[in-house]
Amino acid sequence: MKKVVISGRSMPAIGIGTWHMGDSNSLRKQEIEAIRTGIENGLQLIDTAEMYGNGKSELLVGEAIKPYNRDQLYIVDKVLPSNASHARLERSLDSSLKKVGVDYFDLYLYHWRGGVTLEETIFELNRMVLKGKIKAWGVSNFDVDDMEELLTVPHGKDCAANEDLYNIGNRGIDFDLIEWQRQHNIPLIAYSPVSQGDSLGKNLTTNEVIMEIAQNHGITPYQVLLAWAIRNPQTIAIPQTSNPKHMLDNVKAASLELTSEDLTLIDKEFPKPKKKKYLEML
Repeated sequence: MKKVVISGRSMPAIGIGTWHMGDSNSLRKQEIEAIRTGIENGLQLIDTAEMYGNGKSELLVGEAIKPYNRDQLYIVDKVLPSNASHARLERSLDSSLKKVGVDYFDLYLYHWRGGVTLEETIFELNRMVLKGKIKAWGVSNFDVDDMEELLTVPHGKDCAANEDLYNIGNRGIDFDLIEWQRQHNIPLIAYSPVSQGDSLGKNLTTNEVIMEIAQNHGITPYQVLLAWAIRNPQTIAIPQTSNPKHMLDNVKAASLELTSEDLTLIDKEFPKPKKKKYLEML
């Protein structure tokens, strides 16, 4: 199983995304089973945010992780830009910790840039580390210019990860950000690595090239997309699924290796960008 190191912690290169989970009472039991299936088969990173369902995702995660050893999990949460200030960040963090039912988060991300200065937000994030409420902090939806600015801020070099949209159909960050983060040893957390099950309109899983590669390896198109997303050793992908069987497929994807021929075919079908693109966000 491929591993990625974030904030000194080694973990499988596939995590558990929970965006859009916790909203439906009728799906709650199945969603909890899916998360637990991932945990029981070796996955460690669980990604949530205060924004997801206005806390419903956090509550779901809290219920799902109750039977397990907290220290064996790597829980990621995020603070909204409107709460990323001296006046509000700690209160927002405390609320999220209470919903998830834990004493600390392994990683706490600044969800995207807003009106609060980077200096103020990073100061507060560092203060939460010193208070023991988070083990490490990072950012989300940051591009190269954001990351470069971040490194000029006091404690900015303590950034443990950046979480961005990344999949075969949305690979704008392949132009420069992926390489920039590799050079600065800042891991990438790839959200929507399967294009939200094609709901983004990319039709990746029905693409003939992807389907042919899947058939050649005896795997699913979704597993091809995940194996591609984590082909770089500093990337962890966080697909979301409410289906326990699909969760098992996600786990298996962490051990898949695409061939150089596979990667060449994918690059021809979905070319790496040749010029800078505006950062894509969801």
